[in-house]
Amino acid sequence: MTKSIFIIGLLFLLVSCNQNPNCQNTDKPLPNTAAPAVAANCTPTDSTGTPPVGTPTDGPSIPSDVPEEAKIFDANFTLTNFDINDEAKVTRAIAIIKKIVASQEFKNRVLNFSYGSTKTYVDNGGFTNAEIYQKLLDGSEELVPGIDHQMDLDLELYYSSRSTVGYTYADGLRIWMNTKFFDAYTPAEVAGNVFHEWTHKLGFTHASSYSLSRDSSVPYALGYLVEELGKQYE
Repeated sequence: MTKSIFIIGLLFLLVSCNQNPNCQNTDKPLPNTAAPAVAANCTPTDSTGTPPVGTPTDGPSIPSDVPEEAKIFDANFTLTNFDINDEAKVTRAIAIIKKIVASQEFKNRVLNFSYGSTKTYVDNGGFTNAEIYQKLLDGSEELVPGIDHQMDLDLELYYSSRSTVGYTYADGLRIWMNTKFFDAYTPAEVAGNVFHEWTHKLGFTHASSYSLSRDSSVPYALGYLVEELGKQYE
């Protein structure tokens, strides 16, 4: 009688172990245990083959509330005086900008930027942080109005021995970038410069002379932010 019960129990155990065809057991016990090890990629299931509620599958889900406009953000650009190496660098820089804009960290940093004890930018044009973030995503330049979720860029390289990294004018789309700096810059640094100048095309300005408050203007603050975040994508 005892032998019959043992055989029935053994058969039941074999059937239970074969219910999940995707779960491969090994014959070797885990260290310091007497239990057989389970394959690392095996997800336990119930009798229907469905993972139980609360069971991890492919890892934790990371919540994100980045809007769709950020994920499709793009750039339309023309280049003047760029050789093949220059073009490769600026193309890489623009790819970095697109990844940054699509990130949760960029959204959080733009929305939570503070000057003093207040969430605001210097020379913000009367816009809140949330409105500035949306203007970036809209991509509606003053000279190319219309929400298209992209940067419209006209970039030209030039050389000057002066300390100007780049400049632009309010009445045109062209952005001039000084090769004195461009040649030595990493793609992340170029990305920061391009983004700084592009915010001017959205209507944001800053003081002409240096001050600590100028660093908190929209062009400077966001240019520095893009350069900082861009280092992880180089």
